[in-house]
Amino acid sequence: MLLRSVSRLAIILFVPTAASAADTNIIADVAVAGDSAADDQGLPIVITGQREEYGARSTRSATRTDTDIRNVPQAITVISESQIEDQALRSMAEVLTYVPGAMPGTGEANRDQITLRGNNTTADFFIDGLRDDAQYFRDLYNSERIEILRGPNAMIFGRGGGGGVVNRVTKRSSGNSYNEFAISGDSEGGYRLSGDVDQPIGGVAGLRINGVYENGESFRRGVELERYGVNPTVGIVLGDETRIDLSYEYFHDRRTADRGVPAFGDRPLEGADRTFFGDPDQSFADVDVHIGGFAIEHRLAESLTVRNRTQFADYDKYYQNIFPGDLNETTQRVSLSGYSDVAQRENLISQTDLVWESRIGGIDQTLLFGFEIGRQETLSRRRNGFFQLPGEATRRSSLSVPVTAPTIDADVIFLPFNTAGCAPPVTATCTAANFNNSEATVAALYVQDQIRLSEAFEIVAGVRFDRFELEATNLNNGATLERVDELFSPRLGLIFRPMPSLSLYASYSRSYLPSSGDQFTSLDLTAASLRPERFDNYEVGLKWEPIQGLLASVAVYQLDRTNTRAAGPTPGTIVLTGAQRSRGIEIGLERHISDQWQVSAGYALQEAEISRTTSAAPAGREVPLVPRHQFSAWNRYNVSDRIGFGLGLVARSKVYSSISNAVTLPGYARVDAALFFELAEGIEAQVNVENLFGEDYFATAHNDNNIAPGAPRTARATLRMRF
Repeated sequence: MLLRSVSRLAIILFVPTAASAADTNIIADVAVAGDSAADDQGLPIVITGQREEYGARSTRSATRTDTDIRNVPQAITVISESQIEDQALRSMAEVLTYVPGAMPGTGEANRDQITLRGNNTTADFFIDGLRDDAQYFRDLYNSERIEILRGPNAMIFGRGGGGGVVNRVTKRSSGNSYNEFAISGDSEGGYRLSGDVDQPIGGVAGLRINGVYENGESFRRGVELERYGVNPTVGIVLGDETRIDLSYEYFHDRRTADRGVPAFGDRPLEGADRTFFGDPDQSFADVDVHIGGFAIEHRLAESLTVRNRTQFADYDKYYQNIFPGDLNETTQRVSLSGYSDVAQRENLISQTDLVWESRIGGIDQTLLFGFEIGRQETLSRRRNGFFQLPGEATRRSSLSVPVTAPTIDADVIFLPFNTAGCAPPVTATCTAANFNNSEATVAALYVQDQIRLSEAFEIVAGVRFDRFELEATNLNNGATLERVDELFSPRLGLIFRPMPSLSLYASYSRSYLPSSGDQFTSLDLTAASLRPERFDNYEVGLKWEPIQGLLASVAVYQLDRTNTRAAGPTPGTIVLTGAQRSRGIEIGLERHISDQWQVSAGYALQEAEISRTTSAAPAGREVPLVPRHQFSAWNRYNVSDRIGFGLGLVARSKVYSSISNAVTLPGYARVDAALFFELAEGIEAQVNVENLFGEDYFATAHNDNNIAPGAPRTARATLRMRF
């Protein structure tokens, strides 16, 4: 009876090992997809070291309670660790390529940046449900899975998340003995080492350490990276009711900031896929990340559980770059500009949830009560770059170079934000917009009820209240501005299960974004006075297991973004009359077709346009980086116990590179492949080939003149040992 109740609560259980009834294992989160055993009460137990399937069967992220994916009334895609390994994925951008309705951007070559359902963001990233919103490139070395939840998610995650969120679920101690080491190298000369060591300690605790080192090269001349990270975690069992997890991560990433190629007319410049525009030695992004976490889960009673997760994160980033601007078609010359940027951020966030499994009036329910408090402090400083030419005293704010020779060795100085620092004279005013210190605080309360009216009908209803306060100081002049937003974010979902393998749903959700940008680094008089932007999502869909182990999903949605800025009737005034509308159909297929065949596939038919004129664009303009058609598929098939192969296809139709709609990135289709070999027990080798047929294409962009060429045929070999 106790085990059955605990299964309903999805509490983390501590199960005696076969070797000794006195020993206790720390069992991994039951929400994880993967091979699982089951006790005689039917409780799933993840076995560390066995191969996971693609996707996931349940998640805690979407509702803060352990919920079957089929009973979540919104679109979710899960990329598991097994899929990450099979495809040799290394970045968020590569992961998002396989998510319908998602499109990675270049992020000015210094950060993860995505467009979800037509809404661009640099901040809607999370670690185990806690905000990880600094601007940097994340690695996947310590990720158990990546969850991409589409549509507004403020009821669960708070402000922002208008188009969706990306949540990394990190690895933690399982209490089992498991070790994995991998080494890989690619055809561009890069290599990567990674390790995962998981060991029990004294029967009541476990230590897990994940680490990575990568030294990378690129098909783009002068572009390279070095990154490394380590993430030790400790899990501690206190009796049968309590588990504590402690974690710390240090991650360093330094890379060449490659802003890509400019446009030539209304299309990307052809024939310059390997050419660096600017100075690669003067263009780099360098970040150090420290993240410490504490989590506790305690069963107060058979049907009542309390959880707390607290995280402190420190981000220290420096970024500078020389990048291309307009290309003059007549003179065949391209302008180069530069700037540097410092961003230092500290986040302290704590979330507490109380989960109560109850039966009221004969109706089963899962009630969630919770609160979140957080504080974020950010220092940002941007300096303009000026070029010093030989024999000239004047420094130039931009440089014109031949398009045939755009890679330069520049004498560049990044000047401070005062007139005195601009001497000798320059051809442009030596000022910059950003030298700010900001402090954001949040206090939130939320409640949710999952009401199971019968085996066939379920209601998911919740609301969150946030009090968000932002204070920003302009360090150029000492001026301080403040704003306070009080936000209510509701969600309602209706689920109908006509048969056990099929769930139909309809849902509504709302999110808000305070009017100061998603990084909240500064305020001006206009932003301090405007109401938040609002996101309303209407969605219907289905989730179906046509065969056991295979999950198919369909979502049809309309997402309206309102309260966006537009020019007022009086010159210089701003009104909140602008709007954007995204509509689409997303189809997903994941998990496995048979014991030998695993699959992850998706298709999106979508359109996103400015529905009412904004300050950025008139009504009718299409939102950039939103392809009308988007398709991806990856398959792994095991021919035998020792040999397997993978085959994938990525395709999309044309997209605009910016809201100007002046430059179009052509559509493309790319084929990927892989071979897998088990050399001996616990020793595996694989070879991945990206862009097998050498398709020449442009993958994404940041604006009309910062366009990323797609990589040519690239091979990567990996040797992995598990024991």
